[in-house]
Amino acid sequence: MNGEAQRPEEPSEELRDEVAEDMAEIDAEGEEAGPAAALEAAEAKAAENWDKYLRAAAEIENVRKRATRDVEHARKFALESFARELLAVKDTLEMGIQVADKADAESLLEGKQATLKMLASTLERFGIAELDPEGEPFDPEFHEAMTMQPSADAEPGSVLTVVQKGYALNGRLLRPAMVVVAREPETAGE
Repeated sequence: MNGEAQRPEEPSEELRDEVAEDMAEIDAEGEEAGPAAALEAAEAKAAENWDKYLRAAAEIENVRKRATRDVEHARKFALESFARELLAVKDTLEMGIQVADKADAESLLEGKQATLKMLASTLERFGIAELDPEGEPFDPEFHEAMTMQPSADAEPGSVLTVVQKGYALNGRLLRPAMVVVAREPETAGE
């Protein structure tokens, strides 16, 4: 990096207390049995702490692997409930096609409207909002202007006509609405 050694984090108060207790135990054993016994006790405590460290490191690695696997699984199946809901819409469309040759135009239109309503409801349940900005002020973050058209009725800079609706997912733009923007009408002298 920049040549400076990183300073380790300060040990917690709990860890300091535990080390102090361990040292007191070793000192007490060392006073009773001599320096060889103190060394042996210190080595045993070091081995115990090394074992604790290895177990903690293994647990951290397992948690990391589990989290990676969970994120992978979430990405892979994130659309599962949305797809399940869309299957009902697809089934309805297929049923409409199967009965199309036996149905009259009015019942076909009713079926299409019901299917569109079902699809809109499904999209809404999953946070997909329709952007239909007719009459609203033009907003370049959510609207794409196709052209400008003079209008005596609409406020200049407002959306006169929506060519294609836009959509947002939980407030984030998926597709801008394609719109015709109103401008001031030309006067006879221009």
